[in-house]
Amino acid sequence: MSKAEGTRDKTIIKTSIIGILANVFLAAFKAVVGLMSNSIAIVMDAVNNLSDAASSVITIVGTKLAGKEADRKHPFGYGRIEYLSAMVIAMLVLYAGITAFVESVKKIITPVTPDYSAVTLVIVAVAVVVKIVLGRYVKHVGVKVNSDSLINSGEDATMDSIISASTLVAAGIYMFFGVSLEAWLGALIAAVIIKSGVGMMSETLSKILGERADDKLAKAIKKTVAEHPGVNGAYDLVLHNYGPDTYNGSIHIEVPDTMAADELDKLTRRITADVLDKHNVILTGIGVYAFNTKDLEAAAVREKVYSLAKENPYVLQAHGFYLDKETKAIRLDIVVSFDAKERNKVHDDVHDRIKREYPDQDIHVAMDIDFSVSTTKEKG
Repeated sequence: MSKAEGTRDKTIIKTSIIGILANVFLAAFKAVVGLMSNSIAIVMDAVNNLSDAASSVITIVGTKLAGKEADRKHPFGYGRIEYLSAMVIAMLVLYAGITAFVESVKKIITPVTPDYSAVTLVIVAVAVVVKIVLGRYVKHVGVKVNSDSLINSGEDATMDSIISASTLVAAGIYMFFGVSLEAWLGALIAAVIIKSGVGMMSETLSKILGERADDKLAKAIKKTVAEHPGVNGAYDLVLHNYGPDTYNGSIHIEVPDTMAADELDKLTRRITADVLDKHNVILTGIGVYAFNTKDLEAAAVREKVYSLAKENPYVLQAHGFYLDKETKAIRLDIVVSFDAKERNKVHDDVHDRIKREYPDQDIHVAMDIDFSVSTTKEKG
């Protein structure tokens, strides 16, 4: 484990411990106040605080397990465990919401009159302030260290502050107008919690399934690679996520067709080291496209071929061009948008356009998937 990873884990654990202490403290007070005032909304709020404390415990366990060193069975490490812990937290939130909803419905069917006091309302008001501060702090740290578990916990804490504030509103309505909205408010709170849990689960599941890498990171890596002397362009970046801020990947570079093998070896090693140093991404493979340098005619053909390829609206990018006069062949790759319903038709259309322009050439068009480029067309 690197020093940066160690610092990140310590920050997550420290923040989670603060969350546990705060939530246990709040849960105890709210439970007492809720039972004394016969308030189902406050009791449900206390239960929600306990689920938040449990979430923080899961975050700590998940962070510890995710920090294990890579081994023979899991050579890419255990970083994805953090996503699983975030999923468990989302399930806890969802369970708390469903439980609260069931209890609230029971109270709607069999109403119980609440009994508020000044002390009750002061304690709930303090809980609102504590939850607002805790929620902002936990989410801020979560964003800073890229921890979905902390971000989920922070969002849940912010939601709790809204819930606690709503119990104050219900208490005020009852004290001034004699109308009890306790059970209905409890049901509304439960519905909000359920919605939050479903949202957290959906977002975390999406990351487990595998999402496109962040556009900024992808563009930054391509820029770093393309800045190396001898590299004419960087394409086909593929990034595999093995936990927050943990990526392995591959990329293609375009280099002169005159570059010797020893020069290419030095270049790819420099690129690999540079990308790891600047972006903490391990490039496990660097493919090579050769571009014509000995034939001036090839440059004009390349521009024409790229122009023809991009006439198809689903072609995001064309690259990897090479004109081989000995075999009378033109090679290129195209990146086809996911918006294309029939990708093969896009390939055939591009092939036919180029073939009509250069009938004496053997046209080889390879289709790439837009793993890291945006949905807009790129230059090149």
